[in-house]
Amino acid sequence: MQMMTRDILLEMDQEEEDDDDGDIVLDNLEQTTVCSFGSLESQPDFRTPEFEEFNGKPDSLFFNDGQRRIDFVLVYEDESRKETNKKGSNEKQRRKRRAYESNLMCDGLHLEATRSILDDKLVFVKVHAPWEVLCTYAEIMHIKLPLKPNDLKTRSSAFGNFSWFTKVLQVDESIIKPEQEFFTAPFEKNRMNDFYIQDRDTFFNPATRSRIVYFILSRVMYQVRDNVKKFGINRLVSSGIYKAAFPLHDCNFSHKSEDLSCPSERYLLYREWAHPRSIYKKQPLDLIRKYYGEKIGIYFAWLGYYTQMLFLAAVVGVACFLYGYFNQNNCTWSKEVCNPDIGGKIIMCPQCDQHCSFWNLNITCESSKKLCIFDSFGTLVFAVFMGIWVTLFLEFWKRRQAELEYEWDTVELQQEEQPRPEYEAQCTHVVINEITQEQERVPFTTWGKCVRITLCASAVLFWILLIIASVIGIIVYRLSVFIVFSTKLPETLNGTVSIQKYLTPQTATSITASLISFVIIMILNIIYEKVAIMITNFELPRTQTDYENSLTMKMFLFQFVNYYSSCFYIAFFKGKFVGYPGDPVYWLGKYRNEECDPGGCLLELTTQLTIIMGGKAIWNNIQEVLLPWVKNLIGRCRTVSSAEKISPRWEQDYHLQLMGKLGLFYEYLEMIIQFGFVTLFVASFPLAPLLALVNNILEIRVDAWKMTTQYRRMVPEKAQDIGAWQPIMQGIAILAVVTNAMIIAFTSDMIPRLVYYWSFSVPPYGNHTHYTMEGYINSTLSIFNVADFKNQSKGNPDPKAVIPTTCRYRDFRNPPGHEQQYKHNIYYWHVIAAKLAFIIVMEHLIYSVKFFVSYAIPDVSKSTKSKIKREKYLTQKLLRENHLKDMTKNMGVIAERMVEVVDNNLRPKSE
Repeated sequence: MQMMTRDILLEMDQEEEDDDDGDIVLDNLEQTTVCSFGSLESQPDFRTPEFEEFNGKPDSLFFNDGQRRIDFVLVYEDESRKETNKKGSNEKQRRKRRAYESNLMCDGLHLEATRSILDDKLVFVKVHAPWEVLCTYAEIMHIKLPLKPNDLKTRSSAFGNFSWFTKVLQVDESIIKPEQEFFTAPFEKNRMNDFYIQDRDTFFNPATRSRIVYFILSRVMYQVRDNVKKFGINRLVSSGIYKAAFPLHDCNFSHKSEDLSCPSERYLLYREWAHPRSIYKKQPLDLIRKYYGEKIGIYFAWLGYYTQMLFLAAVVGVACFLYGYFNQNNCTWSKEVCNPDIGGKIIMCPQCDQHCSFWNLNITCESSKKLCIFDSFGTLVFAVFMGIWVTLFLEFWKRRQAELEYEWDTVELQQEEQPRPEYEAQCTHVVINEITQEQERVPFTTWGKCVRITLCASAVLFWILLIIASVIGIIVYRLSVFIVFSTKLPETLNGTVSIQKYLTPQTATSITASLISFVIIMILNIIYEKVAIMITNFELPRTQTDYENSLTMKMFLFQFVNYYSSCFYIAFFKGKFVGYPGDPVYWLGKYRNEECDPGGCLLELTTQLTIIMGGKAIWNNIQEVLLPWVKNLIGRCRTVSSAEKISPRWEQDYHLQLMGKLGLFYEYLEMIIQFGFVTLFVASFPLAPLLALVNNILEIRVDAWKMTTQYRRMVPEKAQDIGAWQPIMQGIAILAVVTNAMIIAFTSDMIPRLVYYWSFSVPPYGNHTHYTMEGYINSTLSIFNVADFKNQSKGNPDPKAVIPTTCRYRDFRNPPGHEQQYKHNIYYWHVIAAKLAFIIVMEHLIYSVKFFVSYAIPDVSKSTKSKIKREKYLTQKLLRENHLKDMTKNMGVIAERMVEVVDNNLRPKSE
């Protein structure tokens, strides 16, 4: 029957010219469709949906007959009522749409059209899937459905003894009632009696019905010409034939539905989840999963769990910060910097060529005080703690994820997932399956696959190189502008001592470079998003999960370089290869490498993290909250003249914003980038977990608010886990140990201070009689003879000032006049040995603890394993018993018929 429809379409489209909405060769479409539930054999023309007037019930989710539920809505603009009526183009669109709707009806779907109340050009086509269609496609899609109520015990709370406390945080079960649990199995029509069917209208819940209908809409075609076939609602929407396609929300978010049979789940989600007054409550994950599907449910479950774990990290981080804050007055080396008799008399060498002058060390007094807060012993403790925390988080999340797989029935999801329509469309090559030894179709040969992978990898590499080029540009900016600030800033701020204390040339350069870096990051981010989608579409992954995992890896690799490259430069490269004043190292042969403050680059790294993390959070919240709200506000203003009219549910939803298939992907990406900031550079900024915690508490409710109030309802999708984000987080966790160890060793001054305290403050290297930090600043600043300046690197001294004979610079080198002058001294080698030893010890210690924790905490708890095995056993037993009952019943019927036949054959003879 399906072929009859295609033949008519082929005949129709041979008369048309080809258009630009895309061609797909689809020789094997017949393999991906099922038999139609209707025929065109007796129809002179296409079947079209009947037009019905709106019945005045704004909360109705049914056709006008009040019996058939609306499972999906298609929206188009009537060509005959368009203001700019291009007859040829409009006629082609109309015929394609009619062909598509006719095929939908031939596949068994029911359609009903209603004209818009607010705009008579718009037409809403309501789609209903009857029982036979739902059963057929539920079997094709391997959808698991209830067999019998689950009699196993539900998961008990770990805080059961504190129920009096946790009850305040729990969702009120009198408002959102717990869902009944069932044993489930993949649906089969020939075993329909085995399933728990009490009411055909509720056996398939609205989310499942929408999934099935969307599966059909994505695979029904509308045009054929020269063996080139076009199909699917996505292509029709993108080409403008339809304006939108979406499932309906069940009610208005601000009040319950007037239909008493409607559960008003959207209203409940808004009240108990998205409303600001529920910010302290746990999320109703089961209701989120039921309404939006497992894919969105698992995202909010992960985000909520991550936020809970951040609470512990934030508490420890704040404690370490307070430790540094209250002990900053005991920071001996900072006191020496600020002391007029010590830091005030130390003259530092110029930090740039020609334009920079000599300067006194005490002008960095304020930055040295701030540095004491972050560069303290508490930072070391916190870095070790975070290395263990991230392992605990990942391991406990795996256990929680396994529990959700069991509770949400996604343990064997991989068997259910169907190929993407775009993949099926390109399956034109026939190969032999190595396992089944049968023919199957694939989109490209092995050579073609290698070519695609090579091209995609080259494109990704090109964009990564582009980011690196932008980072080099920022470095050149820093080197150039530092000279300007060193020359102009003292003149501009002359007389304003209070400002000069805080706004030094180094600080001004760091802040402006961080802001420019943030702007470039956001611009490149916007461009690459589109490029990454194009590359992944060209790569042609098989399933939606494969598609998202491929896009995830590309986007994260780009974002990793984009967001973190500037931080890596400050942490591990800035100030490390500068030479000394008489022989500086030049960048690109022209720009002199920039140096760190006398206290190191740690404070600058903290500034960079604060600007990028804070700026990113503000920018994302503006995008997520303000943008959809303004768009919806503009849409409401356009229809304000018709505001007194009662509009139906489908028209209200149409004026909401579209979430997009990759909307959730960007939510994950935002959180994983934040996860990287919290773990990779936490040794320089112990308040990062606190900022992330506050942001995530708001993020959960902001995401809930926009999904519930500002966006159309998304098509529910299945998901077993968080996909490729899990191995990405594991990779970040491993890298975080290395980066934090290297930040403490090479970026902070903790190791040089410890070496001085234990070795160089006392004989034979020091002059003090006891271990002390006094004299540390003097020991870490080497002496340079001004007469040894080369002309190129010689500074520009103030004409009014007396030119010193020597100046100081940050390094461990021998003084002038030494037999190895300006070579690294013994202190330098002690420090290098201590840094390497620290990195090795810290890494091995944390990796050992991580390995032990990973081994000690199984990914799936013993109780969850037992529940999965018992459910599988009981399900198989139930199906087997029902099968035996059916066989016994059938055998009894056959036996009775055989007895009747024998009796009928023997009766005449006996007579």
